[in-house]
Amino acid sequence: METYNSDSFATRESYTAQIHLPGKVFEQLVWWALQALPDEILVGMDIDANTPHRPEVEEKFMGSEHTSGLFQGQGFTIGEAHIVNRGDSYSVHHLPEDWTDDMFSTSRGSRAGRFTHWLHTHPNAPAIPSHADADAAQETPGVDMILGLRFSPEGPLPWFDDVDGVRRRVGVEAQPEPAKSRKRSFFFRQNLKVLGVAPSGHKIHEIQLIAFRKNGLGINVILVDDDGLPYGWNALPS
Repeated sequence: METYNSDSFATRESYTAQIHLPGKVFEQLVWWALQALPDEILVGMDIDANTPHRPEVEEKFMGSEHTSGLFQGQGFTIGEAHIVNRGDSYSVHHLPEDWTDDMFSTSRGSRAGRFTHWLHTHPNAPAIPSHADADAAQETPGVDMILGLRFSPEGPLPWFDDVDGVRRRVGVEAQPEPAKSRKRSFFFRQNLKVLGVAPSGHKIHEIQLIAFRKNGLGINVILVDDDGLPYGWNALPS
């Protein structure tokens, strides 16, 4: 998380807004994602109205293109998360009936739910929005987040590197981008470091996390502790 926040600080000028995600919630998201492999999961997240971003943190991670009022819940830390659906990439974005409010289901679309932010996982795929992700994000009042997990054995879900977009890796063990000539190399894939093993037995090689708004703008994610301070706060440049 410290490494991720360091990257968030270094690239702050590339973002127009930020969102603060508690480390304990992030750990919970990763654990849910590992338990569900190889399926995708959809998670609804709400803000904690009693926990605004700490002003000194907001200011430090604020880029010159910062925009206020960009999305619902901006300026407040995420407070809770709930698994809403599990399935494949085509069905996971839709909410089961027990998570919808019939009174507003028509106006709210396929995500007729009560959450401000949404996160879904990309098993063995980079955390880069697909066309289906972009369509689903149009109904999100807050931001959408993607948690990408690279694992082996790949099974019917081989990892593809030739996807355009910016990747944000979590952890010091994250791997650099492979050269194009090696992107499908069997020997390169066999040499990946192992971060851990999921309950399903899959070896986890990489974790990615991004956030974006329905207009396509990237949102900078800051991983914070119980006091609202980023992990590695004291190590950031003054």
